[in-house]
Amino acid sequence: MERHDTVYDQFIQIMKEELKPAMGCTEPIAIAYAAAKARDVLGAKPERLLIEVSGNIIKNVKSVVVPHTGGLRGIPAAAAAGAAAGDASKELEVISNVTGEGIAAMREFLKTVPIEVKFADTPHIFDIMITAYAGAESAFVRIIEYHTNIVCIKKNGETLFEKELEEQQDGLTDRSVLSIERIVEFGKTVDLDDVKELLERQINYNMAIAEEGLKNNYGANIGKTLLAQGDDIRMKLRAYAAAASDARMNGCEMPVVINSGSGNQGITTSVPIIVYARERGHSHEELLRALTVANLVTTHLKTGIGRLSAYCGAVSAGCGMAAGLAFIRGGRFSEIAHTVVNAVAMNSGVICDGAKASCAAKIASAVEAGILGLEMFEAGNQFFGGDGIVKKGVENTIASVSRLAKLGMAETDKEIIRLMLDE
Repeated sequence: MERHDTVYDQFIQIMKEELKPAMGCTEPIAIAYAAAKARDVLGAKPERLLIEVSGNIIKNVKSVVVPHTGGLRGIPAAAAAGAAAGDASKELEVISNVTGEGIAAMREFLKTVPIEVKFADTPHIFDIMITAYAGAESAFVRIIEYHTNIVCIKKNGETLFEKELEEQQDGLTDRSVLSIERIVEFGKTVDLDDVKELLERQINYNMAIAEEGLKNNYGANIGKTLLAQGDDIRMKLRAYAAAASDARMNGCEMPVVINSGSGNQGITTSVPIIVYARERGHSHEELLRALTVANLVTTHLKTGIGRLSAYCGAVSAGCGMAAGLAFIRGGRFSEIAHTVVNAVAMNSGVICDGAKASCAAKIASAVEAGILGLEMFEAGNQFFGGDGIVKKGVENTIASVSRLAKLGMAETDKEIIRLMLDE
């Protein structure tokens, strides 16, 4: 792929949009971001907050620890962190610089400021609406579709900013340019200067939190549990990825580089490849090219599914990881296409029941499926079109999985939310 090609530029832009740093699980952080923005628009400390969110936001915020809150969970804690101590200019790192004084202010905010949370009647799977009040003044901020996509800002009922309907739907670079064949070609030919900064940050951030997860106790300690079974390369790939999620889901105050709006997906996509490259002595250039392929394949698989759904995003990320692993081992289009088909055929249907400690175990399973999918093809074995939801051709199989996740599992998603709220 030539550097002057339009598609080349689109691939670079997609990576810039997807590989962003975030502190903590991205759904509560999006709430904190919206709350901090509403406070800024209000121009005063809120005296009351109304938070209206879609079901998937409730699902993904309910059980995860919000960083810099002293171990608190849930929507009110996330909103209070943003409103009391957040810096909206930092977007998904909105609470990254919160100090002990900020934590104290957030706890006082929770005690003294009424926070009402409502289930929003909305057609958007991802929808956050926050109204902040102070005396007769009010400010409203709405985010839809993805974590930083503010589509409406109002003060005292007057619209200050609003995106047109067609802009609201996405606002991102057209993902239809992505295909496995094009991604592999891009990985082979990309000028690494164009992606190096993004990928170096992913390597540094995501490995740091993986090492933290193995060093200290977080959640169910899935990473540590795996590594205690043995330190062969296969176990290490699973353990390091799981350990990063252990830490992230349980309040670790370290950032990660996300993919498709999710830190767990960013971790699953990248950490096993980094560990493999270091263990096997691959060059830094080989690692960067493999990560380029892995990140874009994950994004490609997630595009048809959507940012949030009943379908566990770690499954898609495990397939992306496997594509990058195949690439660093010398595989190109044929090997990667078959690896993706094999991997996606195994774990499709794993449910997403929100962000919490068990995500680390699902990541370990997704990494294992990715590795097995690659090893199957290298041994001359594969799944064929007609095997369940597998279709002839990798793009047809990806489309099949997207349909399953977005349409077929829509009612499953609603039932998951009902189960989680029925305590």
